[in-house]
Amino acid sequence: MSLTVEDLEKVQAGLAEVHLDYRTELVEGQIIVMGLSDHTSEVIIARLIFFLQSWVIPRALGYVTGSGAGFRLPDGNLRGPDVSFVPAEKMPSSPRSFAEIVPDLTIEVRSVSDNIKPLAEKLQRFIELGSQVGILVDPKNSTVTVYRASGEPIVLTNEDTLTIPELLPGWELAISEIWPPVFENSTHQNCSQVQQ
Repeated sequence: MSLTVEDLEKVQAGLAEVHLDYRTELVEGQIIVMGLSDHTSEVIIARLIFFLQSWVIPRALGYVTGSGAGFRLPDGNLRGPDVSFVPAEKMPSSPRSFAEIVPDLTIEVRSVSDNIKPLAEKLQRFIELGSQVGILVDPKNSTVTVYRASGEPIVLTNEDTLTIPELLPGWELAISEIWPPVFENSTHQNCSQVQQ
């Protein structure tokens, strides 16, 4: 049986009624339920959203969203990339429903439980449907792979800088800035000592 976006919405409503907060996607007529991510992956996602928003908002360039934003794609699937960007000229206002558009930028961050191949395939599918750039962040290997419609994927490491001139001219992000910081002698350690 092939399910629809309307079926997915019913499942989401049922989960909400019993206070279960799962991310769900509709892929090839099947509902995919995803659990929580590991802390490192979510910190990376938050950092990427911050870095992108810091550039996009002051320039009124469009919308940056997290994984909770669903996109109804031309192939009938409903997907939610970890981070996405849609330019203002493609979507002048933000809908209160799933956006019926392919984001120009899609980013996936590999969590501890993720295999790299399905994430790469997801990004490549977004590219096939119209995304200009797909980015796969792999904390395990400290790499960032950039996919574009033309050319082979480019793998970046900590010595490199990420740029997306076709979407965000002038924006730059050192790959080393993507990873969660390590705090030495943090106040958190002091707080835990006080709580004992």
